[in-house]
Amino acid sequence: MKRIATLTLDVALMLNFGAVGVYAQQATVMLSFSGTAEPSTITLQAGAVTTEYHFAGNTMLGPFTFRLVNATSQPPGACPATSHSYLGAGVFRFQDGSLLMVSVTQGSDCIELTSSGPVAHCTRTLQITGGTGRFKNASGGTIALTGTILPVLFDATNDPVLLVVTGELTGAVSGVAMGEEGQNGRQ
Repeated sequence: MKRIATLTLDVALMLNFGAVGVYAQQATVMLSFSGTAEPSTITLQAGAVTTEYHFAGNTMLGPFTFRLVNATSQPPGACPATSHSYLGAGVFRFQDGSLLMVSVTQGSDCIELTSSGPVAHCTRTLQITGGTGRFKNASGGTIALTGTILPVLFDATNDPVLLVVTGELTGAVSGVAMGEEGQNGRQ
């Protein structure tokens, strides 16, 4: 009887330690997104231009939307651009309701003149700051955003007010719960 109890305890401990490995993992982020960008009425910093981005995509963590608000006082220049400071934050929302929060630490914007018109290229470095649901233990790590931006609509002064954005997000997120909901998102 004592041997059965010891064996049962050993099996229970193995299952628990195995579950910790399954549920708290580092997830690699590699995905494509698309969406829109527009100038914002929000003032994050005096004298800086604030932009809002609205993206959607799908990843091994499941379908998501992403809203990012950021500002810089550095106007876009000719490509290639050098990185500089940005102020802002964003929230990824996954289909199961989990949120992943990030802050913008740096980035760059540049404009390339092509035969079909101007094309903007942007990069942002996103620092993971926390989350809810599957991401409640998310910590550390960065996600690199690279995108191409094309104007769709201009205002009366010929400034773009609606732009389409396509691009990629790459990086790693530590502390992601990869339980039942995370497994479903990988199908």
